[in-house]
Amino acid sequence: MRLYRLRAWVANGLTYLVLLVFAFIMLFPFITMLTTSLKTPTDTFRYPPRLLPRDPVSVEVVGFEGEKPLYYVTYRGRQEQFALVESNVPAGIFVDPANPAFTVVRRLALVSPVGGAEAQETVVIDGQELRLFEVPIEEDDGTVRVLQLAQTGRTTVGIFVDPEDPQRIAEQNVRLSEPVERITWHPQNYVEVLRLRNLDRSLSNTALVTILVTAGQLLTSIAGGYAFARLRFPGRDTLFLFYLGTIMIPFVLLIVPLYQLMVLVGWVDTLTSLVIPWIFTAYGTFLMRQFFLSIPREIEEAALLDGASRFEILRRVFVPASVPALATLATFAFLYAWNSFFWPLVIINTGNEANHVLTLSLNVLRGRASDTPNLILAGAAIAILPPFLIFLLGQRFFVESATSSGVKG
Repeated sequence: MRLYRLRAWVANGLTYLVLLVFAFIMLFPFITMLTTSLKTPTDTFRYPPRLLPRDPVSVEVVGFEGEKPLYYVTYRGRQEQFALVESNVPAGIFVDPANPAFTVVRRLALVSPVGGAEAQETVVIDGQELRLFEVPIEEDDGTVRVLQLAQTGRTTVGIFVDPEDPQRIAEQNVRLSEPVERITWHPQNYVEVLRLRNLDRSLSNTALVTILVTAGQLLTSIAGGYAFARLRFPGRDTLFLFYLGTIMIPFVLLIVPLYQLMVLVGWVDTLTSLVIPWIFTAYGTFLMRQFFLSIPREIEEAALLDGASRFEILRRVFVPASVPALATLATFAFLYAWNSFFWPLVIINTGNEANHVLTLSLNVLRGRASDTPNLILAGAAIAILPPFLIFLLGQRFFVESATSSGVKG
């Protein structure tokens, strides 16, 4: 018995581990999008890339104006945090003639030629005459060594000082120095991207169009589904088959006639063209018809005997019993209307920003903010989060829609 439980526990543990790994793989792009949307442009282009947003740390140093950035600097063999007070300072690369492995970089202002400027001593190595200098090894302890200036010895360095003790000074290549950073975030990116390219107006337009399309599809699907499921009229089944067959027509074949129809009624470049053509859906009608057929006729007949009209039966019996199917249809309609891109691109003029929806504005933002990918990803997060939340809220209705018989106990 214990062995069986142990095997079951191990099997369940491995199953959950595999599921967690795949869940992380699926969620990682979204996590990266959210974290990048909270970064600065400089942090976005850092290599190697990092998941969490970071900002450089700055401190005030006595004797210097303003805050100075902190860097990790090697000082007397130890890595410490020093502030950069001056950069691009002319320096030289000096090598010990007796030990070429010993190399230091020092400011030219700190070194002095051996023998003076007029009679400077030199050393010949591999046929090359190299000048000798007295170079301080540690600037604050007075240690000086005679070193030669390397053939490619010209460079620049940064001057770093200890914020707590400005007398401790170090020199180091700024580009090769690692800045001191802290984990932080910039939620103001979302405010900035909403102001950019009138994205706030596009967001409100998208919300309006999505709500109207979703509500319209629910109303027409409920009415059509009930008519095809419960009302008897000549040619009902044939008409339903023709209506259902429209699902097989590719959307690309409908673009030209649909656009001509919008021109005829004068709806081009208006939000009306994004709503009215899409409130009728054969899929929604089919879904509601199939769900209404699963409701026992005895319930409907009892309501008719009580004197209820068709509309009252639909409103008080069928609609409350079909909440899982309605939630499923509403979720699909919401996702389609919110993410619609091709039809708005065709029917809405690019210059008419007042009638842009979110997908069009993001397409324009992609070009305008190409040098600030953090803003582009902030806009993508704004576009993705609402349907993601709607999907999470409506997810449980999918299973209930598949397993429910339509009878509420």
